[in-house]
Amino acid sequence: MTEDNWQRSSFCSGGGNNCVEVAATDNGLALRESESPARVLTTSRSAFGILIRNVKAGTLRLPPS
Repeated sequence: MTEDNWQRSSFCSGGGNNCVEVAATDNGLALRESESPARVLTTSRSAFGILIRNVKAGTLRLPPS
């Protein structure tokens, strides 16, 4: 995967290193935080879609601290 494959969130503040980035892969999607680009999380497109739908709906809950 090249740097050209990664897309930043529209909420990225001024192109700094506080962004979520996503890239399409042959098997699904790759996600990373711009502060730690070497750490990559991979997931299926369907699982990512479920996450995004739940974020938009506000149905996710943080675990108790």
